[in-house]
Amino acid sequence: MRPCPGPSAQASWGTTAPRARRKAPGRSRPSTWTSDWADVGYNFLINSLNGDIYEGRGWTVLGAHCAGHNTPNIGVCIIGLDRPNRQDVSDAARRSFRWLYEEANRRKGSKLALLGHRDRGATACPGDEIYSWLRAGLPIVGSTPTPAPPKPGRPAPGPAVAFPLPAGWYFGPASGPDYSVSGKYLRTFKGRTDRQWIQEWTNQLSRRGWSIGKGERWLTKYGNDGIYGPEYKALITAFQKDQNLLVDGLLGRQTWDAAYHNPVT
Repeated sequence: MRPCPGPSAQASWGTTAPRARRKAPGRSRPSTWTSDWADVGYNFLINSLNGDIYEGRGWTVLGAHCAGHNTPNIGVCIIGLDRPNRQDVSDAARRSFRWLYEEANRRKGSKLALLGHRDRGATACPGDEIYSWLRAGLPIVGSTPTPAPPKPGRPAPGPAVAFPLPAGWYFGPASGPDYSVSGKYLRTFKGRTDRQWIQEWTNQLSRRGWSIGKGERWLTKYGNDGIYGPEYKALITAFQKDQNLLVDGLLGRQTWDAAYHNPVT
């Protein structure tokens, strides 16, 4: 993840100081552009293409972005499109948003709730792509953090199976964007359904010695049915922690490959 340089001050992008000067505590939420305001209603705005952050009302001035809920919130606007089956908000913009969220947490001294505008009013804002990403916990698509060296142990059982999804995609919740593949809709990748691929990876964990299946330690209730849900998220999260991987509960390329290539400990 690149370091974020911080927001561009108001003077640098041509806006004027907000008229409201009440201080507010922070809660981050993404949203979309709104018109007919006397001045910028959001605390910060992000360019969806290059990730540049613009200062609106800043950290300490009360926003005007969500009627009836401005005092307990920090409003963040991501400026851009929301088209179906496309990633309109770049990874750079997502990193910038996550940087703002982490900075808000630091200033507040505790972890803050993440909300979309639709959680507080009758609106489609902030769009399906960003709302799904928000609910998934802000994973960065395509991010490739350097994993810690694997623990010593016996070789992983083979043969290795290549990750079946396109670059940047992952197995995750059905509520996510198009590149979050859940097994719910029986989508086909490289000649097999998404459910079969999820089952394949899970079987590899069984071969590694994980207790998986109905009545077992993992996937106790539904077994290895190949449909991503809370039980699969818990299993994936546990494996990521065991292998010193990025922990997000999503089955992406790095987590997939670790099951086939990292030693069994």
